[in-house]
Amino acid sequence: MAKSYEEAGVCLEAGYESVRLIKKHIARTNRPGMMGNIGSFGGMFDLASLNYKEPILVSGTDGVGTKLKIAFMMDRHDTIGQDAVAMCVNDVLAQGAAPLFFLDYIAVGKNDPAKIEAIVKGVADGCVLSNCALIGGETAEMPDMYDEDEYDIAGFTVGAVEKAKLIDGSKVQVGDKLIGLASSGVHSNGFSLVRKIVFKDNQLDLNTQYETLPDTLGNVLLTPTRIYVRPVLDVLAKVDVHAICHITGGGFDENIPRVLRDGQGILIHEGSWEMPPIFPFLEKYGKVQHREMFNIFNMGIGMILVVHPTDAKEVCKMFESLGEKAFEIGEVTDKPGVEIV
Repeated sequence: MAKSYEEAGVCLEAGYESVRLIKKHIARTNRPGMMGNIGSFGGMFDLASLNYKEPILVSGTDGVGTKLKIAFMMDRHDTIGQDAVAMCVNDVLAQGAAPLFFLDYIAVGKNDPAKIEAIVKGVADGCVLSNCALIGGETAEMPDMYDEDEYDIAGFTVGAVEKAKLIDGSKVQVGDKLIGLASSGVHSNGFSLVRKIVFKDNQLDLNTQYETLPDTLGNVLLTPTRIYVRPVLDVLAKVDVHAICHITGGGFDENIPRVLRDGQGILIHEGSWEMPPIFPFLEKYGKVQHREMFNIFNMGIGMILVVHPTDAKEVCKMFESLGEKAFEIGEVTDKPGVEIV
């Protein structure tokens, strides 16, 4: 036992126990290409085993933001890891890439092995949903940097796509249709405003089920970010998709124009999809201007595919057959900007 280190606030034995507990979750993420064992200094992945001809590697990194504060207050930590995975793998998916592997970084004030296991279980759940191997990570115990009951989590993923199938928005044309995929709720963006509305402005209770909400407010807010990898890759194998947008921070206004060319814009038909009740709830209690909500939140659409008009209805049917709710929500125009009617 490193007694001096423990007196400084770091328990090595707790770290060893955490590693023991998370190994079974890591094993669930095994996929072709995964190499080595957890505990090596570097994670390894054999790209040659996947038989790409001209592979392009696409990487992404992200965290969960202040949604963590809700997890702390609810003392619920088994879904937040899926959020970290989702924010990364959905980003690389937007270029047409299949996520290959994921690494996580968890910084804690005090190493609680049971809590670490719950967090990594969520990470493994996200990796399984995205067919992504969890090949390594780091858990850092940092007393004085974080309170004992608090932590931060971030992730990093690498995906691959054949060069000829890379999606970069260059095919987008005026008249193309937007296919929106349903979100599971707020996902992992906008929580600084969410927390202001819930706590500072209204003193709401996370354990109460309010009017239109399907569950307690806390559980609704902690619903993990939806991972779109498997169904979108299935559609990409059959349809020439012109662009993909992951709707994250900045909502519709910031994310959709990222895939457009000069002189192009977007017309969105509000009401063409099912909006989860959490968004009208936040709009009401936060007294947020309705149009501004689309500039902050995903409003029920977590990912958008831009396709040729003749493919739109078939793409919706394909997603529905894969268990996804898909809606034709708008089209590309020759008027720059995002218009919502």
